[in-house]
Formats: sequence, C-alpha cells, structure tokens
Amino acid sequence: MIESKDSASFKRLKWQCRRGMLELDVLFEPFLEDVFLTLEEEDKQRFYKLIECEDQEIFPWFMQKEVPEDPDLARIVHLIVTRVQPENYRRV
Repeated sequence: MIESKDSASFKRLKWQCRRGMLELDVLFEPFLEDVFLTLEEEDKQRFYKLIECEDQEIFPWFMQKEVPEDPDLARIVHLIVTRVQPENYRRV
C-alpha cells in the first residue's frame, strides 16, 4: 500500500501515535512525521505492531532499561531510539 501524509491510513496511524505518556508522544510523533514514510514495508509493519503494545510495556524499552524479546519489536525500537540521538537528529 502506498501511503502519504494525506492518506486515511497515515492519519489513523498519527492518531494511534498519541499515547498516554508524553515521553512516548515525543518519540512516536516526530518519527512518524519524519521517518515512517521512508521505511521499508517490513519496518512499517513493525511500527504498526509496536503501537499496538501498551504504554507501560514499551516505556522501559525506550528508556533503554529493557529490550523487547520479539526481534521485530527490538528492531523498530532501535530505529526510533537511534533516530532521536543528538548526532542523528536534524531540524528541518
């Protein structure tokens, strides 16, 4: 499926990225806006899988206190965490 920022699926995904924790919002929303559409299809599917997880389950992953047992989730978490590192972050 070809997605764009105007597609219904992208808008639905954007809504799903609004979490109950600010710490997750500041990771998910910029990643979605800046990176998601450039991902390979497999990584997009991993992101969809990630946002189905509960906040209290994923919070330790992003605080780098735990690593997901599922290799697909571990990969997408790594992509997101790497993206927000100061040396990888660029303002547009």
